[in-house]
Amino acid sequence: MMQRLLTLMLALVPLFALGAAPAPQSNWLTTVVVTPEGGYRQGNPNAPIKLVEYGSRTCPTCYQFATAGMKPLRDQYIATGKVSYEYRDYLVHGAPDLALALLNQCVATQRFFPVLDAIYANQPKFEEKLIALGKTPATLEAWQKLPPGQMATRFAEAMGMIAFLKTQGLPEAKARQCLADPKAIARIAKTQADGANLYKVDGTPSFFLNGRKVRAYSWPYLEPELRAAGA
Repeated sequence: MMQRLLTLMLALVPLFALGAAPAPQSNWLTTVVVTPEGGYRQGNPNAPIKLVEYGSRTCPTCYQFATAGMKPLRDQYIATGKVSYEYRDYLVHGAPDLALALLNQCVATQRFFPVLDAIYANQPKFEEKLIALGKTPATLEAWQKLPPGQMATRFAEAMGMIAFLKTQGLPEAKARQCLADPKAIARIAKTQADGANLYKVDGTPSFFLNGRKVRAYSWPYLEPELRAAGA
């Protein structure tokens, strides 16, 4: 009898040793929030390394980073919880940037980064239409005199932005409402002003690691900065 009891106890030891199953690791790539600074942050909110980019959706250098740098950044650094990444708007090209920022921020928070990626991927096509607009300077001059919401809407229409955002699940009626939203316009303007006045941003992309501006404009230069910071 004693031998049978001892055998049963030994069989149960591995079960007790295992204890409760560990909680699954958070999928940091789906953890997205709007920050008090008006940016959108992806990743672990308690990540030891906080990366901030001031970017422009019409900036060619930002396009290069988005298409070459975001995948390794997400796969190797954000997904692991070591780095959080925040995108803040800096409208280096004025009205076209404002229109794209308003439309991007019009989608659900969880959709912000997939739509941002899609906008960057489509940048060459937007640029073609902007170049065509440049051949009608009188029209552009007239648009520049409109209130911000109307001006952004004119550029969004002419550059195919509203139609493009439809492919990303944003209905036209909602897109037009967001383009004319004074609160959204004011929020983006504040993010821009704070970038210039508080962080001395003077171009895009501008990267900050834990509040320190780094001299990197592309992934081959940014990744060593992340590693030096302990990522």
